[in-house]
Amino acid sequence: MNFALPNRFVVPEIVSTHFHIKEGDVVADFGAGSGFFLKPLSKAVGNEGRVYACDIQKQLVEKIGEFIRLNNLANVRPLWCDLEEENGIKLNSNSLDAGLLVNTLFQFEQKEVAINQIKRVIRKGGVLHVIDWSESFGGLGPRPQDVITKDQAVDLFEENGFLFEREFPAGDHHYGFTVRKL
Repeated sequence: MNFALPNRFVVPEIVSTHFHIKEGDVVADFGAGSGFFLKPLSKAVGNEGRVYACDIQKQLVEKIGEFIRLNNLANVRPLWCDLEEENGIKLNSNSLDAGLLVNTLFQFEQKEVAINQIKRVIRKGGVLHVIDWSESFGGLGPRPQDVITKDQAVDLFEENGFLFEREFPAGDHHYGFTVRKL
């Protein structure tokens, strides 16, 4: 199966098949941005599940709300979050089955704080799917000095209560992996 087309970036409908999200799951997209992954996540959790679309930019949270209405994603809720603040995610502890962190890790100034906030809201045994830039590509993505390698990212999560589970293809300019909360 072709998971990402050559010279292409992340294709949500294809990459999300690696997430193994089940109907009824409760999931959060941390740094949801414009809602790139919301349709496949919404479909995966079904009517009994829930997706939280979290972002720090309030105008994006408002745009996500409009995206949800236009696409009739009744199981998706927009949520303002600051992952770099203590209790900056307004969700109960251990309330999520899975989380998604796409093109966001490199942006955190306080990476360990953000990882621990995500860990707080994912239940024991729950998973986090991480996709980030493997390089700075033609003016897109992070500056070269801000790129976090896959190995650096895995180490950060393992040092903060997660266990590396597996890699998955995420396009020509990204890496993807899954970690499980211990």
